[in-house]
Amino acid sequence: MKRILLTGASLLLILAGCTNAATDKHSEEQSKEHMQMQHDGNMDMDHENMEDMEDMEDHMDHDDIPSLKASKGTQELSLPPLLKKQQGSDFDYEVVAQEGTTQFFDGTQTKTYGYNGNLLGPTVRLKEGETVKVKVRNELNEPTTFHWHGLEIPGSEDGGPQDEIQPGKSKIVTLKADQPAATLWYHPHPHELTSKQVFKGLGGMLYVDGTDQDFANLPKNYGVDDIPLIFQDRIFDEDQQLNYEELMNSDGTIGDVSLVNGTLHPKLTVTQPVMRFRILNGSNARNYTFRLSNGASFTQIASDGGLLDEPVETDELTLSPSERSEILIDFSKLDSDEPVAITDKKGNVLLPFDLDFESKAMKNSTVSWAADEPFLTKEEKDLPVSKEIELFGMMDKVTINGQKFDPNRIDFKQEKGVSEVWEIYNKPDHMGGMIHPFHIHGTQFKIISRDGKGPAPNEQGLKDSVLIEPGERVKLLVTFPEKGIYMYHCHILEHEDNGMMGQVEVY
Repeated sequence: MKRILLTGASLLLILAGCTNAATDKHSEEQSKEHMQMQHDGNMDMDHENMEDMEDMEDHMDHDDIPSLKASKGTQELSLPPLLKKQQGSDFDYEVVAQEGTTQFFDGTQTKTYGYNGNLLGPTVRLKEGETVKVKVRNELNEPTTFHWHGLEIPGSEDGGPQDEIQPGKSKIVTLKADQPAATLWYHPHPHELTSKQVFKGLGGMLYVDGTDQDFANLPKNYGVDDIPLIFQDRIFDEDQQLNYEELMNSDGTIGDVSLVNGTLHPKLTVTQPVMRFRILNGSNARNYTFRLSNGASFTQIASDGGLLDEPVETDELTLSPSERSEILIDFSKLDSDEPVAITDKKGNVLLPFDLDFESKAMKNSTVSWAADEPFLTKEEKDLPVSKEIELFGMMDKVTINGQKFDPNRIDFKQEKGVSEVWEIYNKPDHMGGMIHPFHIHGTQFKIISRDGKGPAPNEQGLKDSVLIEPGERVKLLVTFPEKGIYMYHCHILEHEDNGMMGQVEVY
């Protein structure tokens, strides 16, 4: 349990960061030719002498990353509604995957997918320890699943590819939020259809509210000073449609159009001096490095699975697909005459802010908290590696430990409640390899080390996804609190669909 103390209301925001890495859209012919050259051994590249490494965003297979078009700030940011409880039903909530249309561009209706609406989905809020029943219904014209990403629930309720729901069918799942307060999310997970369904709009936020934030006095007025931000990039065809079959890239579909909460050219009117933002990278493949346009710093307070061991101050935050972070910004500390926006690493404006509040900053304001125990105990650090995972490849040649996903094969077994050390190795190829965001279902793990070095302060918190660089070895402390069969996979969605996924059975 972390005890948090906020004195006053004046806080600096910092987005904690690593390197930005963004896969970009490449033609299939170029990718195939590239892959062939790797296997033929006809192309060699010296890592230390590669030019423009930073501009390539560390993706050796993609050298023309499309820049995101800056937001014009013409549309007030759309906020996902809170999902309301059902009355007089044998279930508490209902979530429906459905088709719809969304007007991104004047005069055009773009075909989209959404939960309980045309695009994205409502925010589901659960209290720590609460058990609810959710009716999930598929009104698409293809199979789907409902995966509760980051929620520690039995494998039977997790919504992996083994839990397909056919068109027109429904089922009731039981969700118990038996974990600390955290910002999670939900999305589809049908094998070979996940990337398409997320690209067309399926995804939503899932909050676990707990006692930590109750006595921490953190901003928690949803839609006022506690704002979800779902960042996604998209590419549209000449008819301004999300034509996935035409536009997709098997190495990760990347677009030049930036959407925040599904809003094109968004802006946010800030009405409170201190704001809490819950950021999700909901893209298929693009990794984001977020900054403030004026170079100001921020405070990161949480990662995927909840509060960090201590607040982290920095001036940028990198998130790979599926990663989340919670941050605080004190706008009263910023120059009110200078435009302020969240930008990407290249300085492209993603979300401009309009400031409309009376300053309520207090003197001697601080942010502090203390954990009752160290993030990693000596016993945890000294545990031997029990599971080794090798990530390798690109396009449809991706593998884990040399194999592609087989729904009839169990790759690992692990006992419920027993902590083990997983070592994940991102094996480079002849072109240097590419970043793989690695996700495990059904658990919130701890990062023990990266290439033998302890986790950075912004990674000393519970995680379910981790960015792994080419050639990097990352050790994770993994504990499953429930039984069942769970997926582990690369969260570049096209890689996942191409078989970069395995199964662990928890008994």
